[in-house]
Amino acid sequence: MSTIGSVALAILILLVMITVHEFGHYLAGKALKFKINEFAIGFGPKIFKRKSKRTGELFSVRLLPLGGFCAFEDEDGSGEESKESFVSKAPWKRIIVLLAGPLMNYILALLLIIVSMFAFGQQVFKIGGIDTTSETAVENAEKYEGHSLQDGDLILEINGKRIYLITDMMSALKNKTQDDLVPILVSRGGEEITEEVVLRGDCDFQNSNETSKLWRALGVDTIQRDDGKYWNVAADNYRLGFFQTIGASFVYSFKIAGTIFKVLGELLTGSLGLNAMGGPVTTIKLTSEIATQSVQSFFEIAAYIGVNLAVFNLLPIPALDGSKVIFCLIEWVFRKPVPRKIEAIIHSVGFILILVFAVLVDILQFVRC
Repeated sequence: MSTIGSVALAILILLVMITVHEFGHYLAGKALKFKINEFAIGFGPKIFKRKSKRTGELFSVRLLPLGGFCAFEDEDGSGEESKESFVSKAPWKRIIVLLAGPLMNYILALLLIIVSMFAFGQQVFKIGGIDTTSETAVENAEKYEGHSLQDGDLILEINGKRIYLITDMMSALKNKTQDDLVPILVSRGGEEITEEVVLRGDCDFQNSNETSKLWRALGVDTIQRDDGKYWNVAADNYRLGFFQTIGASFVYSFKIAGTIFKVLGELLTGSLGLNAMGGPVTTIKLTSEIATQSVQSFFEIAAYIGVNLAVFNLLPIPALDGSKVIFCLIEWVFRKPVPRKIEAIIHSVGFILILVFAVLVDILQFVRC
């Protein structure tokens, strides 16, 4: 029953985020006088519906809680164009409506981050143990003495760069080599201290998955559990002042967005394999695991998904908002749209490819397991 509850919670988070996205389109459409035929929560058969007598808009809740939509009048331009159709509106108005969805996702994610940081503090990495027993550690004990992290250290900055995500740590240490001396700001015993740390390994990271090189270079120890060996690092909270919290919330949201572009870049260059990605099933699985750990974890994963949805939908991939914005810009600049049928075909093919890709990466995750 707990597993079912966890999965239901994950689906609820995804449903809320997608509904908020579509509500952004809806609000912008209403403000700019677009004709909206239906606003739906979920897909499939309707289990609840209500039609506005004043506007004629249909509000519905559907059986499958895996999405939703805001249906504008003749949105794809496949019907006979009228003054009320989506494509008849000025390109700049359509662009605003298209961008409103991702914007709403980002705003909600940012609010969740702000609430989480005020309630719990910024999540930072806590060193659980430093390697002192391995052959390398014993041989170099004198070198590391006074130039090493300590058990319980909270990592705040590395080489002058504030740390929010593990990718920030990798970026701050990239191309550093063994025996390099790196300044690391830590919170130790309630005090902020800058420790000059001697690296215990090279930081020649090829992609964002090579976290083992990072922890090895910092001298972190490993712990053995029933399900395997793990690096002795945990998450902890670090309280900030009022204005610091607001600023850190914005920066953290931008950092999350940045990791999406970083991963996409690694995929395109081949430095990261498809098996590092996950589709809907993997997303629901990971979300259910993280969201049920604590209230803070719930806020964190919900915000992460919100930023991901915002950024992903802005990508110029057919069927996504970003691609539709491109077509509107083309029409705006050249004062002539791409033939509606061709645009509809491009978006349809893009949608199919996205579904195939989502299934493929989930299969790869299953095969890897």
